[in-house]
Amino acid sequence: MPLACKPITLVGLALLVALGSLSQLQGAEPDPAPNPYLKFIRSQAETLRAGTRSPETLPEWEAQAAEVRKGLQTAWGDFPTTPCPLEPQVLGTLDRDGYRVEKVVFQTRPGLRMTANAYVPNGPGKHPAILAVHGHWKGAKQDPVVQARCIGAAKLGFFVLAVDAFGAGERGVGKALGEYHGEMTGATLLPVGLPLSGIQVYENMRAVDYLLTRPEVDGEHIGITGASGGGNQSMYAGAWDKRLKAVVPVCSVGNYQAYLGIACCMCEMVPGALRFAEEWGVLGLTAPRGLLIVNATQDASQFSVAAAKQTLTPLEQVYRLNGQANHVRHAIFESKHDYNQAMREAMYGWMTLHLKGEGEGAPIAEPALKTEDPETLRCYPGDTRPDDWMTLPRFAAAEGRKLVAAKPPLSDPKAWAAEAKTRRKALVNTVFGGFPTVPPISFSNFMGGSLTTVFESEPGMHLFLGEGSGPPPFQSLDPKVKAKSDQHLAIVLDLDGPDTEANHFLVSEVSRAGWRSVPLYLRSTGRNGQPTDRVGQAPDHNPAEWALWIGRPLLGQWVFEVRRLLDGIEKRENRLPANIVVIGKGPAGLVALCAGAVDPRITKVAAVGTLASYITEEPYVGQKLGVMAPGILREVGDIAHLTALNAPKRVVIAGGVVGNGKALSAKALRDAYQPAAHVWNLLNAKENLILFNGTDPADVVEALR
Repeated sequence: MPLACKPITLVGLALLVALGSLSQLQGAEPDPAPNPYLKFIRSQAETLRAGTRSPETLPEWEAQAAEVRKGLQTAWGDFPTTPCPLEPQVLGTLDRDGYRVEKVVFQTRPGLRMTANAYVPNGPGKHPAILAVHGHWKGAKQDPVVQARCIGAAKLGFFVLAVDAFGAGERGVGKALGEYHGEMTGATLLPVGLPLSGIQVYENMRAVDYLLTRPEVDGEHIGITGASGGGNQSMYAGAWDKRLKAVVPVCSVGNYQAYLGIACCMCEMVPGALRFAEEWGVLGLTAPRGLLIVNATQDASQFSVAAAKQTLTPLEQVYRLNGQANHVRHAIFESKHDYNQAMREAMYGWMTLHLKGEGEGAPIAEPALKTEDPETLRCYPGDTRPDDWMTLPRFAAAEGRKLVAAKPPLSDPKAWAAEAKTRRKALVNTVFGGFPTVPPISFSNFMGGSLTTVFESEPGMHLFLGEGSGPPPFQSLDPKVKAKSDQHLAIVLDLDGPDTEANHFLVSEVSRAGWRSVPLYLRSTGRNGQPTDRVGQAPDHNPAEWALWIGRPLLGQWVFEVRRLLDGIEKRENRLPANIVVIGKGPAGLVALCAGAVDPRITKVAAVGTLASYITEEPYVGQKLGVMAPGILREVGDIAHLTALNAPKRVVIAGGVVGNGKALSAKALRDAYQPAAHVWNLLNAKENLILFNGTDPADVVEALR
């Protein structure tokens, strides 16, 4: 794809990152000519999986399977070593023809309760059981699409437990049905290192624990099924929990690389998955247990028949090596994204074979059924759910506070120096997924003449250097003014792009101070982004998730670009100014703080109106998904701890906001940054940490002098 950019007329040493991001709503096809950022992401994914091949022997597969399990556990974070008591409650019962529906609530983690409907057949004795997990249907476990398979299976003699996923159905932030648990609600789990996909696996394991307590259930014969996001839950729980003897993911199986270029929910994403597996490797963990994969001919590209067939070829080899080639089957239906009657009947036949030992797995006709008004099935109808209910953000906040409490302040400068070194290493290698090996910088002219030069920042990505406002480059300086210009070079960051009005005010103040400025078009931001990148409150949802799939969150990619900008300037001008200042506005303040933490060339940092804590009991508002790096609270600490890695440099914190976007008071701002202030005091440099409750550009630049 040819490079293209607009002429640079206003900014000095302007660096434009020649990339953007393509996103489509889930279900749409990807653009056949992807933009440079998406092309880069896909190339990275191909490289990561290039050396993987189908196993040729059972020991070879067992070694691969162990690596997949290890990778999944790392991505999901540790599960509790000791399960908490279930403390089940039955809050109501509905008697129906051939079965009853119980409204059940049980505990999955301390204080975290799962709402469920148990469909109990009327017949005597123990029954095989099916765990029914929902996808992104509005009613969650109450939705008629979900009810239908539960009723049909119950009438065929299966005990069925339909559960609400965390953040959905009766477990949303609010009390009404229909809430979406993805984007910036699910994002609250990322900083603590417990992504929603892993939470769902553990909770579905607890649902199996509950099934084993029921006297009506044959605990040796339990299966799981769901469609769309529920199909993903079925795949992951079925792969992880060997107590599930039959697994039926519907309209959900394709391959991981097919997710790159489209939208998907936070619950479907496994951070860094492409570093250790493709989807067939995860599904292979179900072998030799029964696995029926259902696809629809008119489904989205990531769940398409073609994408699924790429997974089926190595997956069938895994089943052959396990001696059960007939235990995996692919069923294709002429249909859109759904869990329709024909699909349900295929599931009934598969569950009957593998959980009852009857038949050959052929479809079984569905009994007559009638679904309920969703409100009828609720454990907590209307607004009757307890006000202290543990919502998804509340849970994330509680876990975050535990992680922060585990990082007490140090009282010795040497001990802090050692700890800071450890945290910086963890930030780069664990949180950011490492920085790439970079090619030598080789400039080339672009657009003819010397207005703009280009160099490759990393394979597949390019940076642009141009001339503009502020004093000229070092080689062109008059010796009489050279000394002043040597003092400051400011890199101004805004994740909405440097063309915003607020950013222009910052650049103007920088120029008024006599400093050279470098606005930076970070990848997939501003003019490099796409309107369809947004999902809900996450304006950069799609490119941020694509980055997570390859294990390189955008926060780390953006920090890397700041570093490469400095490399490019130093290469072209044979030196850098005495003071390199990085100013980040809003969410970009986190990029500035991280860049200052890991690059000693940066001497001063400012964060303007930036999030003051990752810990929030409400979904994020006014933030970017790209700054929600998985595990950062665990590996480094909260934003104040991240800030402290800059000590004893000059750092300016100009105002701040909490997770819901509301501005902090002066006192609250000081309290939030107390861990950072402690470090500057410890290093006898307290004058270099400046906090004030305002975002005026003139005040910011003055504080940086």
